[in-house]
Amino acid sequence: MASGDPRPVGATYRLQLGPSFTFDDAARRVPYLADLGVTHIYLSPVLEAVRGSTHGYDVTDPTTVRAELGGRKGLERLADSAHVDGLGLVIDIVPNHLGVGRPEQNPWWWDVLKHGRKSAFAHYFDIDWDPRNGAGGKLALPVLGSEADAAALTVDRSGAEPVLRYHDRVFPIGREVGGGDAERVHYAQPYRLVPWDAPIRSYRRFFTVDDLAAVRVEDPEVFAATHAEIGAWFTDGIADGLRVDHPDGLADPVRYLRRLRELAGPGAWIVIEKILESDEPLDPILPVAGTTGYDALRELGHALLDPAGEPGLSALHERWTGDDGAVRRNSGATLRLRDELAARDLRPEFLRLARAIRVETGTAVPIDDLADAALFWMNEIPYYRDDYPVLSAQAEAVRRRLIDAAGPETSAEHRAIEAVAAAIDRGAESAARFAQLTGALTAKSLEDTAFYRSARLVSLQEVGGAPSDLGPSDPHPALARRAAEWPAAMTTLSTHDTKRGEDVRARIGVLSQCPDDWAAFVDRSVPLLPSPPDPMTGLFLLQTAFGVWPEDGAITDALRTRLHAYAEKAMREGLVGTSWTAPDGAFEAAGHAFLDALFDGAVAATMTDLVGALAPHGRSDALAQKLLQLAGPGVPDVYQGTERWEDSLVDPDNRRPVDWDAADDAHPKQRLVRTALRLRRERPGSFVGGSYSPVLAAGPAADHLLGFRRGPDGGAPDVAALATRRSLGLERSGGWHDTRVDLGASAWTDRLTGQIVTGQVPLAELFLEHPVALLVRD
Repeated sequence: MASGDPRPVGATYRLQLGPSFTFDDAARRVPYLADLGVTHIYLSPVLEAVRGSTHGYDVTDPTTVRAELGGRKGLERLADSAHVDGLGLVIDIVPNHLGVGRPEQNPWWWDVLKHGRKSAFAHYFDIDWDPRNGAGGKLALPVLGSEADAAALTVDRSGAEPVLRYHDRVFPIGREVGGGDAERVHYAQPYRLVPWDAPIRSYRRFFTVDDLAAVRVEDPEVFAATHAEIGAWFTDGIADGLRVDHPDGLADPVRYLRRLRELAGPGAWIVIEKILESDEPLDPILPVAGTTGYDALRELGHALLDPAGEPGLSALHERWTGDDGAVRRNSGATLRLRDELAARDLRPEFLRLARAIRVETGTAVPIDDLADAALFWMNEIPYYRDDYPVLSAQAEAVRRRLIDAAGPETSAEHRAIEAVAAAIDRGAESAARFAQLTGALTAKSLEDTAFYRSARLVSLQEVGGAPSDLGPSDPHPALARRAAEWPAAMTTLSTHDTKRGEDVRARIGVLSQCPDDWAAFVDRSVPLLPSPPDPMTGLFLLQTAFGVWPEDGAITDALRTRLHAYAEKAMREGLVGTSWTAPDGAFEAAGHAFLDALFDGAVAATMTDLVGALAPHGRSDALAQKLLQLAGPGVPDVYQGTERWEDSLVDPDNRRPVDWDAADDAHPKQRLVRTALRLRRERPGSFVGGSYSPVLAAGPAADHLLGFRRGPDGGAPDVAALATRRSLGLERSGGWHDTRVDLGASAWTDRLTGQIVTGQVPLAELFLEHPVALLVRD
């Protein structure tokens, strides 16, 4: 492999690698992807992971390319294949954590378990060795079924070295004791096996996932060790860019990204999985091209909805559940959920933060009071974390408000808040832990839980989403800002983390145009079905089923299985009547019975009729959002298989194998994707870094047009993307009538149809064949 300047990234195609789809499998798809029009193949994590992993985010050895994918040689073969066809590679990296669920597969973790604090890798992980950590200063591993299960431990001496065995899991023996009694051996080790539900965690995790242990990449030695292979990808000309997973989990994201930029070089394309609130800017000091695009997904999703449908959908939700279904960050329900998480799942992290605050400030405030004060402060922060420089003014405003509201200076509450403030000011360990924990608390309370507790319009309940309202309907200000400030940021509609695929969301979004139709269906259907576990879950499952229901009503065994798996996950994530840690069989059985009756009973025909009437409008919105993403500001990513209609739900459903044989250039969505991507490759200057200006229509249906012009910076626009929105409302109001768009004196060709238009163009004629148009001025 020869080194060279990175290839400019114009559009990517995400591939999910795993044992059943390796580097060589990906290489066989290179000609197809090159023909589709992307510039780069975007790979899920490629470093050594837990054997059999279908996603690769549980990296076990960051120094080695994953053998199950083909190893380093396989990655080189894929890069060579891509380069022959003019494509490059972008690779997903995971700096925040390593997979430790199978210790014997992670050499660094194994060594730490064996030697404790004396291990050469002990400082690689974010471990709490404090004697007050609940495990007597040892590394607590939450793997036992109960305290009594310690009796199930055995010493296995059949291999090259003795190990402590618990069922199918093994742990090293670093210190032998006489007699070989398993309990005595266990007691002598630097680690302590504790019940999985014990409130003890002596290492920082990815959110609340015990099998993912945080890595201290803020340490230059740890950064060098974990990023040596990544740096070689650029030295050897393998990669042109990186996607950085979850930078908000790092102690110092800004410093980390600066080091990463130095490692990868000035020309590498780096995007970060940073969740932005709708009013939150990405800090311009970050040496990256932008985010991975959840913000773009949110903006386009909102733009295609009808805000007028909000009252009807809210009224339906309130009638059946008792609340309006609006998920708000600062609502009483969300704050109660945050309190529960802080008291249970995240309690070890809050206590560790409180201990750090105590040490750094020398305060005598009780640990529990400090933990409560930290939670109180976090509840006032409207972002994942607010320690980025661009947010300093907002962070200071929160600080002043909290101190003013903390009561008299002599009160316990005031002293606790003052201690938290003093610790944050120091900028040391507790400041970093506070910021890391703020993001984890937000993610677990909103995306991972609250978004499964509402069924007003589930298409809005996505990572980075803003489901509290159905607006704003004008995306132009946000798109113009992206064109000016972050022209090379990634944009996306589907990822491995989206809870519903883009086409599923598009169909569900149509309900905003006909809330009365949906309410009538719900009111007729629910009484004909068995009682759901609770009313909200019933509405949630109904709306999800509507999103994936086949137009012909034929419920296959595969779809039935997928929806039941989804229902189980949704019910457990919502933590209403069941959970992963304490599943309630009766609650879940009611959910499954509700679905089965929907599939097999009289309601199925009614659902099929509703889907038949609304699915064409869902497809219209699906094409609209795809065109606006592909032609809009930023670097668009096409998630595997989404160049055609797809009905994916949350992972692992959205990581199902792609049916590559289904590729069809006559397919309306694939034709749109191929046409738009090829145009981007043909005229790169009109897209990344190009100009942006809205296109507005005139006439009675003007609000149903969403479009913009693009062109080279400083030059005249030469591309126009025009899309129909709210097509159901348009149809019911009689169509476009005399609504027109002014294209000026130049002639424009629609690359989708070959139609040539100029001047005042009736939209009824422009959209005669498709609900979208991609115009080019030659």
